[in-house]
Amino acid sequence: MTFAEKTLDLISKGQIDEAHKEFGWSLRKDSDDMVYSLAEELYSLGFTKWAKRAYEKLLERHPDADEFRTSLADIAIGEGNDDEALNYLAQIKSDSDAYLESLLVAADLYQTQGMFDVSEQKLLRAYELAPDEPVIQFALAELYFDIKEYQKAIRLYLGLIKQGVTELSRVNLVQRLGISYAESGKFEQALGYLEQIHDEDMDDDTRFQLAFTKLKLGQYDEAIKELNDLKETSSDYATLYPALAEAYEQQGKLNDALITLQEGMGVDEFNLQLYVKAAEIAQKLGKDDQAERYLTTALQQDPDNPTLVSSLSRLFVAQRRHEENIKLLNDYLQNNEVDPSFYWLRGQSYAALEDYAHAIDDYRAALKDLGDSDDFLRDAAQFFRMAGLRDLALDCVNRYLVHEPNDGEMVELQEELMD
Repeated sequence: MTFAEKTLDLISKGQIDEAHKEFGWSLRKDSDDMVYSLAEELYSLGFTKWAKRAYEKLLERHPDADEFRTSLADIAIGEGNDDEALNYLAQIKSDSDAYLESLLVAADLYQTQGMFDVSEQKLLRAYELAPDEPVIQFALAELYFDIKEYQKAIRLYLGLIKQGVTELSRVNLVQRLGISYAESGKFEQALGYLEQIHDEDMDDDTRFQLAFTKLKLGQYDEAIKELNDLKETSSDYATLYPALAEAYEQQGKLNDALITLQEGMGVDEFNLQLYVKAAEIAQKLGKDDQAERYLTTALQQDPDNPTLVSSLSRLFVAQRRHEENIKLLNDYLQNNEVDPSFYWLRGQSYAALEDYAHAIDDYRAALKDLGDSDDFLRDAAQFFRMAGLRDLALDCVNRYLVHEPNDGEMVELQEELMD
């Protein structure tokens, strides 16, 4: 039995101190091929420091063997020693047999650093050199998947599956392809792949994507069942709650939707989307006080959030609490970037209080950026007419009727203003 074999045998028995002694003898006495095999085994077992010593010893003996440099660079990346890894990789020239592998290791390093453009360049160079190599196609697909360029990822995953490659590095490519289609909004294609995945391969993300896909395809009963099943096994999976609430809402089950959102707040109290949606559902249920509580609670967490301010402002307008609305928006607009819809909301309150000077200023300001909004144009046409600004009213009506030519009320207003 070689010293390398004794090392691995002792490791398997948990006798680490004795294994370390045999490892030292292996570096001194075993053949280079045996030391290399030992290094590979040690790396796969997680003994990276031992593997590193073995590769370093081999590199001392064979300074032109770049495959040892790629292995050492890979270990350095795992240890967080990026500069050391780059130093090893920089020594590998483009005519080296290890150059292709060095490109993959470098791409992995740059991806961990968030330098995705550089990572892509390395992988595209590798793909140029070996376009038929599945490992390179997979690495490029995974990069695109991670940075949410799903269309590019789909092409590569699909190509691998057509080659008969359905799993690499313990990654289910059918699952990846289904999720990529779902994230791209191609739900029918997504469903075809996601339904192929066996239960034992279904993680929480895949189960959610399958349910979400069915939700978007209008299969509400199935979506509700699968999201509730996910909630039973993984109640802390916060993303499921807005989706489940949406499914209930689509079926008109508003109380169930509101309860679901409340459960979601208990799981993720900082998810402001839950509060905004809960306020919207509460309003539909006629529970304005409850809606206001959700929004004010969320605003305590993020007082400058424009979505929350807008939702509370709309609630105030609907409740005819115009003074409160004006104060809310005045405070916000003093300290934050201007959102043109806030001028419209404040203008509605000024108009309701018959403060036409301020209302006209706000409607004029909103018109500069909301001139393509049919909802705004319809309201603004009626406001400007009431305020005696017929030219502005006609301008808004004309713009509106370009998109909504069959709105009889607005056609009549146009005729009136043109007389």
